[in-house]
Amino acid sequence: MRIERNPSAVSDEDLTRIFDEPGFGKYYTDHMVQIDWSKSDGWHAARVQPYAPLSLDPATSVMHYGQAIFEGLKAFRHPNNHVYAFRPDQNANRFMKSALRLQMPALPEQMFIDSLRNFMQVDGRWVSDRPEQSLYIRPFMIATEVGLGVRPSSQYSFFIIASPVGPYFPQGVKPVSVWISTEFVRAAPGGTGEAKCAGNYAASLIAQAQAAEHGCDQVVWIDALERKWIEEMGGMNLFFVYGKKVVTPSLTGTLLRGITRDSILTLCKDLGFEPSEAMISVDDLRKGLESGEITEVFACGTAAAITPIGTIKSDQGTWSVNSGQPGDVTMTLRNHLIGIQTGLQSDSHRWLMELC
Repeated sequence: MRIERNPSAVSDEDLTRIFDEPGFGKYYTDHMVQIDWSKSDGWHAARVQPYAPLSLDPATSVMHYGQAIFEGLKAFRHPNNHVYAFRPDQNANRFMKSALRLQMPALPEQMFIDSLRNFMQVDGRWVSDRPEQSLYIRPFMIATEVGLGVRPSSQYSFFIIASPVGPYFPQGVKPVSVWISTEFVRAAPGGTGEAKCAGNYAASLIAQAQAAEHGCDQVVWIDALERKWIEEMGGMNLFFVYGKKVVTPSLTGTLLRGITRDSILTLCKDLGFEPSEAMISVDDLRKGLESGEITEVFACGTAAAITPIGTIKSDQGTWSVNSGQPGDVTMTLRNHLIGIQTGLQSDSHRWLMELC
């Protein structure tokens, strides 16, 4: 991979100031990865280059027919000062599946991993060693052919950009409030629910705005057919705690196959909890909270790790979860997961991959 250094790289002093208040997606590293694809040449011209705006023709296919997919993963600096990613092979695999669903070329897993390593060899200094901080890495692919024909593009570009981040929610690990949307649908059977494509998120914004109108941080989606089964929260998977039993909605083809979700199901077994996947209705949730059978609810994803939910609102009423406080199971899982990611807990499942 060709490497072109940024002559205007951020100084060490400015980088320290950025780490003082990184936000989420507020600052970006000095470089980015780009790899192009065409029908004639396949994947080619791989390079790490200075971070810069893209120049696209107004007729570029992505802006008309939405062939755009992305991933999200984090890099962590460990006590040994090396930088590690958490299960990037799973991101590479899901990226290939998203590409196939949108009729885009599949980027080989090894090329995905090699791109991350080359990128971090150049921009590894952007990975902070401060508590609750990491480098959020965003690989994405767009259709770049110029033309207005309704068909798969004949040209694509893959990119990686990255942003130093603190907690996803500004309030930190405090429980969030959620609104159960009954008016809008995130995904339907046979649709793109399992793909991490840009259009899924564009379609979700109206419901997120509705959640905000009800004073909530996030929206919870229910299924498109029966309009009663809980699916996921915004861009995160959900878990419901019944004492020692930890339940997440079953994968039906409309939910994203969360990498953090899968990791939690494994960690539950390690920590003495009972993980399971099941269909959970809004009525099940209401009854479980009112009876005390459901003791905790939390969401999970790459950006926010594990986030406790303290209040659930819907057209049927408002329910408090664990008196609005983080639960023991939620925090035990969160601390263990973050401990593995940051090198403070043993990585018995070999989930970590050294990048630099």
